[in-house]
Amino acid sequence: MFVPLIEKKVGIEVYATTTPGIGGVLRHFPEDFVVEEVLLNGLKASVKLKDKIIPSPEQQSRSKFERYLLCVLIKRDKDTFLAVKALARSLRVRDEDINIAGIKDTKALTAQFITIRNVSQEDVKKITIEGVELHPIGYFHTKISSRYLLGNQFRVVIRSVRKPKYIVKERIERTLEELKKHGGIPNFFGHQRFGTIRPITHLVGKAIIKGNFEEAVMVFLAKATPNESPELQIVRKKLWETRNFNEALREFPKKLYYERVMLNHLIKRPEDFIGALKRLPRKLLKLFPQAYQAYLFNKFLSRRIAIGVPLNAAEIGDYVVSVDPLGLPSFKFFKVTSYESRREVNDAISAGKLRIAIPIVGFGQQLSGGLQGEIEREILEEEGVDINDFKVKSMPELRLKGGLRTIVTPVNEFSTVGIYRDEANPGKWKVDVNFMLHRGSYATILLREVMKARNPVKAGF
Repeated sequence: MFVPLIEKKVGIEVYATTTPGIGGVLRHFPEDFVVEEVLLNGLKASVKLKDKIIPSPEQQSRSKFERYLLCVLIKRDKDTFLAVKALARSLRVRDEDINIAGIKDTKALTAQFITIRNVSQEDVKKITIEGVELHPIGYFHTKISSRYLLGNQFRVVIRSVRKPKYIVKERIERTLEELKKHGGIPNFFGHQRFGTIRPITHLVGKAIIKGNFEEAVMVFLAKATPNESPELQIVRKKLWETRNFNEALREFPKKLYYERVMLNHLIKRPEDFIGALKRLPRKLLKLFPQAYQAYLFNKFLSRRIAIGVPLNAAEIGDYVVSVDPLGLPSFKFFKVTSYESRREVNDAISAGKLRIAIPIVGFGQQLSGGLQGEIEREILEEEGVDINDFKVKSMPELRLKGGLRTIVTPVNEFSTVGIYRDEANPGKWKVDVNFMLHRGSYATILLREVMKARNPVKAGF
């Protein structure tokens, strides 16, 4: 089955299903892609103000001013990091004083929990930022992080669908049935992890872990990609050829905030590429080597699927992890499948008590054994990378120990809400779907199986 080149470039080389897609376009409007966080305690962030959040007793406080204020951040068509930076500036706190449980899509309407250190509810209520709403709901005993997150609820409208309603309905049902047989969707890292318009974060990450910091900076600043505007392609290509940082600063548009920050540094210190990287927020900077880890994971999983190794049955040498009562994998409890344990392990996988996992490469994570291990070693050799490269000796703050990630993730509560005439595209249909995914999993990976878009950029991925 045809897989777009832009997906192959980020390691997503296969589909798990054989059903033809329905086509269509995502994110015609930001409101077509709604994401709402759900915490482990059941608390849900809502994009609708009328849906009141009732804080638990631990979030109530008699004090006007406590250490961690829990808020719901609603943003429309906004990058998560830029929204946090704008909030920090308005509240006169450091970026590090604002914590999130997860990064949310930019071209979307999203609601998520954040904690802000050492501010009052009154301070937060005064905030006015375009495209951003902030609603304090009480106090939290610590800063929020992904470990408090259960997952995300999605409400997605797929527009510009040409197929008749009955075919659309049938194909969605068949796709979901195929995925169910696999135990869920392949747990690829999604398009937005790498950048859909400009998928270069993993390339920057690889350069960093290999100690090629000039290359990392120049790829970030100057590697042009065909899906950017022609104007941006021109200024990036010019910088790539000339290395003229002064000229680039004059020509790069102001919306390229992070590029301009780095260029300002390089004008003063043209050989200090590590210093230029360090001008980026720490959380953003760490995303680069993490994106390269994600790319390798995608390659490992793609090749497993391509050669026909099952997703829902462990082979000798496969890692397996336990699944907790909420359906989340528990990576503290893992084991390697042996010849003696294979039957027992696969019975537990069938019962939903275990899931197969493969490595997120790092200096502290051993590769799989057996056939999966052969796949991993082969890909690392092709990439010219060793697990010890992730120690990043010249920038130890970016060192990555690695870990495990399950190869499938379940699709929860999927429903086709309706198939209607698309008012934005006369003569075509829009498909309204609803589903929930556990933390760390990507809606676009489910949607690519349903849609099978030939051009993910034009399709809104």
